[in-house]
Amino acid sequence: MTESPATLFIDGAWVPSSTGETRTITCPADGTEVGVVSEAGAEDVERAILAARAAFERGEWSGTPAAQRGDFLLRVADRLAERKDEFARAEAQDTGKRLVEAEGDMDDIASCFRYFGKIADQDPGRLVDAGDAAVISRVVREPVGVCGMITPWNFPLLQGAWKIAPALAAGNAFVIKPAELTPHTTMLMMEVLDELGLPKGVANLVLGDGGTVGAPLSSHPEIDLVSFTGGLVTGRKIAESAAKGIKKVALELGGKNPNVVFADADYEAALDNALNAGFLDSGLVCSAGTRLIIHESIAERFVDDLVARAEGIVMGGPFDESAETGPLISKAHREKVTDYVERGVEAGARLRTGGHWGGPEHEKGFFYAPTVLDRCTAENPAVIEEGFGPVITVETFSTEQEAIEIANHTEYGLAGAVWTSDAGTANRVSRALRHGTIWINDYHPYLPQAEWGGFKMSGFGRELGPTGLEEYTEAKHIYQNTEPAVSGWFPRKG
Repeated sequence: MTESPATLFIDGAWVPSSTGETRTITCPADGTEVGVVSEAGAEDVERAILAARAAFERGEWSGTPAAQRGDFLLRVADRLAERKDEFARAEAQDTGKRLVEAEGDMDDIASCFRYFGKIADQDPGRLVDAGDAAVISRVVREPVGVCGMITPWNFPLLQGAWKIAPALAAGNAFVIKPAELTPHTTMLMMEVLDELGLPKGVANLVLGDGGTVGAPLSSHPEIDLVSFTGGLVTGRKIAESAAKGIKKVALELGGKNPNVVFADADYEAALDNALNAGFLDSGLVCSAGTRLIIHESIAERFVDDLVARAEGIVMGGPFDESAETGPLISKAHREKVTDYVERGVEAGARLRTGGHWGGPEHEKGFFYAPTVLDRCTAENPAVIEEGFGPVITVETFSTEQEAIEIANHTEYGLAGAVWTSDAGTANRVSRALRHGTIWINDYHPYLPQAEWGGFKMSGFGRELGPTGLEEYTEAKHIYQNTEPAVSGWFPRKG
């Protein structure tokens, strides 16, 4: 059997797969080969989990003062900035996204590590008044232990950083599995952690498919927490598996996100951001504003202008400087988006633009043209389902209450936006929307300091912000009696 390349990082060493299985990674923009990586087997995953457990129990990292752990994360951020070009090119080749988008992701990743590096030592716990001067009662946060992390293909390292940075800040060990199609920047991250001196076994990387490699990260008895970003179907399976072991779980499962435009909104800003909301990164964003919900008085003009602008968007590969959007991740995913649009049209939506794979220049990649479906109803599958592609559906409303009802008419609840020049409307609607992030007169920006996560079927738990750090800790109450005495509850007899 031919030995596979040493692309698994287990217990501080780069090792090949025990099975010899490999996967060839190709760029979805043109099919060119990016690299060949190992596919881990069950034995490799077991070794990685046990290495993380042993590292955690040794306590070298968890016992490191929090301020020093924070300093380590700041050094990681600096190294990422130094190697930004290398990381961005690797991300662009794996995902097919434009290089400028990948560069922006790298900046956000460095910011994430800086944020958690700065707050790593900012929670000293709290004292509790026990009502007794002889008692010292305090609540402290301690690392949860060994974390299993499963990340998606659309933002491979960004979603990884949202998990790795707080996990390390809290003192945990982890095993991470990136999406099988986009492994290279996570591999580079392990390289950085190792170079900077993270104790062996604290960070472990396994590559492969969800059934073989991902499943044990939610079911293994030595995993204490599992954090997953991805689809609803897989998220349900992970939650069910983790529940059997009573593990902590954090799930971010996507969204069907409303972008609500009132008649008094800044027209040009709302129009421009509607394009960004739905088509940025080819619509491969869990918080993409794919549901345009617009006041009926401006709907016809707005949608006409949206269609005209969408038809001018240039598709291309990661290093095509004229490109404004890239491909989908795979042939299978493009077929899913194609079917999604076709079913939407069959259910009564009108295809205004898009709905095709592009021109002859796009034949080597998995492109799908920016698409607009209007005259949509709440029952249309294109409105109900998460298409996860460059597709915007259009619904209209006449009153504020109707806008709220339409926007909340989804099983998801990740993000949404409100466009209006009226402060009262903005406040009322933003408070009424059942989504984890609401933008007012903007779309897409997020801050490492602010919690990210969803309501309803978009999952539970939060990433980023102080709560994102707490997810990787357990609260412990320590009660100390400084003047111990006989209780007398059971008196001596005889």
